[in-house]
Amino acid sequence: MTDAPISNTPDYSVSELSGAVKRRIEDEFGHVRVRGEISGYRGPHSSGHAYFALKDDGAKLDAVVWKGVFGRMRFRPEEGMEVIATGKLTTFPGSSKYQIVIESLEPAGIGALMALVEERRKKLTAEGLFDVGRKQLLPFMPAVIGVVTSPTGAVIRDILHRIADRFPCHVIVWPVRVQGESSGEEVAAAINGFNALTLRDNIARPDLIIVARGGGSLEDLWGFNDEIVVRAAANSDIPLISAVGHETDWTLIDHAADVRAPTPTAAAEMAVPVRLELIGSCQALGGRLASVVARARERWRNDFKGLVRVLGQGEALLNVPRQRLDRAGGNLQPRFQQFISTRNVALGRMGQRLSRTSPQIQLATAVGDLKGLASRLRSGAAQTSRERAQKLSAINGLLQSGFSGFFRGQRRELAIDSKRLSQLGLRMLPALLKAVERRKHSLEALEKLRSSLGYEQVLARGYALVRDDAGHPMRNLEQARAHSRLEIQFSDGRLKVTPADGSAPKPKKAGSAGTEKIVAPQGSLF
Repeated sequence: MTDAPISNTPDYSVSELSGAVKRRIEDEFGHVRVRGEISGYRGPHSSGHAYFALKDDGAKLDAVVWKGVFGRMRFRPEEGMEVIATGKLTTFPGSSKYQIVIESLEPAGIGALMALVEERRKKLTAEGLFDVGRKQLLPFMPAVIGVVTSPTGAVIRDILHRIADRFPCHVIVWPVRVQGESSGEEVAAAINGFNALTLRDNIARPDLIIVARGGGSLEDLWGFNDEIVVRAAANSDIPLISAVGHETDWTLIDHAADVRAPTPTAAAEMAVPVRLELIGSCQALGGRLASVVARARERWRNDFKGLVRVLGQGEALLNVPRQRLDRAGGNLQPRFQQFISTRNVALGRMGQRLSRTSPQIQLATAVGDLKGLASRLRSGAAQTSRERAQKLSAINGLLQSGFSGFFRGQRRELAIDSKRLSQLGLRMLPALLKAVERRKHSLEALEKLRSSLGYEQVLARGYALVRDDAGHPMRNLEQARAHSRLEIQFSDGRLKVTPADGSAPKPKKAGSAGTEKIVAPQGSLF
């Protein structure tokens, strides 16, 4: 039997090998951009992270998006979407797989963006956000206009200049970023902020909102296709004009807005009328009103003259009413005399009725009734007092007899309880002594068991316990070699020692030709 050949190849643990592969891949590739189709996406995990894969015709790459990155993404992963992912290539030692940790994600090409916009448009249309019935009419002459745009671009200058030329009014600018990852959230926050203003705020609430941006590519205008922007525009209580891009540029906010303007300048023209044209219209209408009033006044004057000619003289108009008044005065005297006679007869009858019901007669009747009631009350009170006294005497007798019986019963029960308590006291002391004796025997048995199982009994049989400087026990040779001072505990005391490197030499072969004997020299204790 011969020894196996010794190899110089170092041994790796599985964790060491996985770590080496991980460092090699991360150092070699670092950040990469990968184009592929999303596969196996089922939404974010309960932890907030997203797990899926990127694939093409010949390969598949696992991908992960951490929770913080997923919340900041402009584009959400969708099954089957072709995307370009930027991230860091790494490995997952738990399953011996390599994967990409995605830091940003974007659709691959204009076609993918258009498909995403069309899918989002169909979804929001099905929810009714683009219905014509939801749209509001623009105010004819707004006092305050809110503009949501970049404060540094040419768009705001064009809007302010156009409004100042046509009809100067108060303009409030809500500055936002109109391009980039956070542009959609800022525009939505501005629209909601204008709608949240009330009379108690120091800022006047706009009568009209203009969301404006200059022209650009589909990627530049992508923030206005965000679902959060579309919902904010559709839910706005203030009428809203969308003026994003040039006339050929269409975004989803254009469908949700109350009015779409082809350019920001056109939005300013839609917002306010022309002041000079209004002045001219008012002057023309004032002239027409003055001529109409003059013609009406002339017509009324002519009609009045005609009525005067038809009515004739004033004395002739009063003759007939005078005659009617004289006839009515002649008939009034006999009718008045008849009325007075009738009233006198009625008054006499009422006097007779009052005499029968005079207060003196009613008072005398009431006094007689009261005297009768007083006599009846005195006789009734005396009878009631006698009956109450008899009832109280009977109740007193019953109470005395009842309390006497109750106290006798309580004394008997108290004597019985006292006797029972004395008996229980006599039984309690022996029972307590027996319980204490049982607990004593149990403690003695446990002490014997502890003594037999404790390490002190093992030391008494000739063994020793090795500890380090901190008092921790050493369980093998490698732990002992790692310390410069050790403590050995015997059954009768402890000893401080210094370990020596006691590596044993290789064993020697000895014996006859047919047998082999291994002789090992005496080595160190460690």
